[in-house]
Amino acid sequence: MLTRRHIRVKVMQSLYAYSQSENDNLKTEEKFLLKSMDEMYDLYLLMLDLFVKIRDHAEDYLEKSQQKHLPSMEEVDPNKKFINNEVIALLKENDSLQNALEARKLNNWSHDNEYVEILWSEIRKSEIFEDYMATRTSTFKEDKEFVLAIFREIIAPNEKLYDYLEDKKITWVDDLPLVNTAIVKMLQKSVSGKQQALTRLFKSSDDKDYAVELFRKTLLNDESLAAEMEGKTPNWDKERIADLDTILIKMAICEFLKFTSIPVKVTINEYLEIAKEYSTPKSSIFINGILDKLSKEYKDNGKLNKIGRGLM
Repeated sequence: MLTRRHIRVKVMQSLYAYSQSENDNLKTEEKFLLKSMDEMYDLYLLMLDLFVKIRDHAEDYLEKSQQKHLPSMEEVDPNKKFINNEVIALLKENDSLQNALEARKLNNWSHDNEYVEILWSEIRKSEIFEDYMATRTSTFKEDKEFVLAIFREIIAPNEKLYDYLEDKKITWVDDLPLVNTAIVKMLQKSVSGKQQALTRLFKSSDDKDYAVELFRKTLLNDESLAAEMEGKTPNWDKERIADLDTILIKMAICEFLKFTSIPVKVTINEYLEIAKEYSTPKSSIFINGILDKLSKEYKDNGKLNKIGRGLM
């Protein structure tokens, strides 16, 4: 689930937090980085659990409707197509999901159930729901298409849910697009009668190692990385360079010199994209100029230590 770019963003955020704090304990800041990445998985689990909680809320809604003093014919014999949706049933029965939620003590939707109610209300009055509930039976394909539709059109873009998640953990705002993509992919792979395996946080142990190494090597070599920048910004005073730009440049230089398997072009492109999203409007142009100049110098003087074809 975590891409290398998102790992770089997490490292950037941790380095920035370190630079702004009075704490100089490397281990503490490293734990902050690992916690930030792990909390992204909490978000993934909670977003999956949201389907189940909306379904349970809908079932409770039907039961209460049936208990009215004078229920309507529809309330006496309600259409249970939504609460019997097989894709959501597979999530409810998914042992890995339920065990992970319990182990991590993730019970947000029990404490903050008003967001479940909000989403259920939005779903119930939507055309997607109306079309789906026009019949009382469905195929697995129809169930899956419906779940994907309500996620894409109603759940994922819901502003109140977005605000809630932002209030809970500010880093979740950056994580949400990646988490939502992982959920869509998981739902698309759903097969009737088979529990879908949960997406892993790291694609491999190498990615986790990369995150820690990039953080450590950038922080521990801060002075030498800063020295590499000297003279490369003649038209910019240090005070004029955004803190994030300085961090991104140091991280990129660190990759140039200390990560032998990452191609130079990949490093430059990745940090330019991060700068466009997180720093000032002119940052990507500024950073590109410095990194391009440095990469050429390193190549000319043999300072680049890249292993493999096409990495220079």
